[in-house]
Amino acid sequence: MTIRLSNRDARRIFLAKQGLSAAPHRALGKDGLLRLIHDIGFVQVDSIATVERAHHQILFSRNQTYRREHLSELLEDDGELFEHWTHDASIIPSAFFVYWKHRFKWESETLSERWRKWRGEGFDAGCDETYERIASGGAVMARDLKEDHHESGGWWNWHPSKTALEVLWRQGRLAIARRVNFQKVYDLTERVIPAHHYEGDVSHPEFIDWACRSALERLGFATHGEIAAFWDLVSPEEAKAWVSGHRDELSEIAIEPANGGKPRPSYAFAGFPDNLGDVPDPPPRIRVLSPFDPLLRDRNRTERLFGFFYRIEVFVPEAKREYGYYVFPLLEGDRLIGRIDMKADRKRGSLEVRRLWLEQGVKPSSGRIDKVMAELDRIARFAGVGQVNLLDGWNAALS
Repeated sequence: MTIRLSNRDARRIFLAKQGLSAAPHRALGKDGLLRLIHDIGFVQVDSIATVERAHHQILFSRNQTYRREHLSELLEDDGELFEHWTHDASIIPSAFFVYWKHRFKWESETLSERWRKWRGEGFDAGCDETYERIASGGAVMARDLKEDHHESGGWWNWHPSKTALEVLWRQGRLAIARRVNFQKVYDLTERVIPAHHYEGDVSHPEFIDWACRSALERLGFATHGEIAAFWDLVSPEEAKAWVSGHRDELSEIAIEPANGGKPRPSYAFAGFPDNLGDVPDPPPRIRVLSPFDPLLRDRNRTERLFGFFYRIEVFVPEAKREYGYYVFPLLEGDRLIGRIDMKADRKRGSLEVRRLWLEQGVKPSSGRIDKVMAELDRIARFAGVGQVNLLDGWNAALS
């Protein structure tokens, strides 16, 4: 029997699964931060710091007591988190490291061959030389290694030693021990990941089961394609086979799309949603989300659940941008209600707000604008600037 789920209930479930329904002012602490990242699954890392780097903003949007030093300690001192690849570079609980060994194996067999073709003869020897340099001499940054024959023009033309560092990291032979001014410091993986996380193996069937099961747990409900895309560890075909093989554990769900149309069949664990009454309503405050927030990671899912079309326009030529270079989505309760273009100007000590857009049908009431301003004040303090500066014409909803 197919279970029908209203769009609002689907949004509430997904927001709760993604850590956006708990009180954002509750005391978090370092242990709570580790639990939060474990429950979300991963936090994407990105170098752009228009207001704050993505991983910090993702965590702050869920809890305003988040402290950057706690994340650094969990990554660099405790080894309870590590950096590697999901759909992009991410911070991941080290408790999942054993499953990433299957990704390392795939990377070693697939990406290495591709990179070998790009780099030509001597590529393997260069990787081995770089590995031995770190094994004997300790952790390094790319700038510490020789830059002979460096070529500009993109990541595939990095100098050989830097390419080797990236390959060895993707293979799991090296790990990121820490970052200095956001530059990676590489060391042998066994020196970075604690032994109780580093050791051990799981079979390939166990790996597939974990990847699909843990993804569905964090999504609440999903198509087999969404299950595969969550960690980007298994193929859609493998996820589809997992769903077929576990139908006795799963229920088929038909979710009302935000903008009407035919429901897309999804799956959830059996018993769903018996505990729907226990799913909390998200806080009514407005929150600024990072463009790389896991809630938005699957743009098609976001549009289907929230009726919110969102794309990052960083790589869109300025003349063709609909909104701006780096525009942040706004979450109010269980709705995505708009977006805002802003930047932290640390020289001036202010959060420069260029433009606010509200979605069609969302009224710019005085109460709603007050909530926007309250969030901007929180963001400004978090970014280390003293004030919010509203530029001329900032509120497009009043234009």
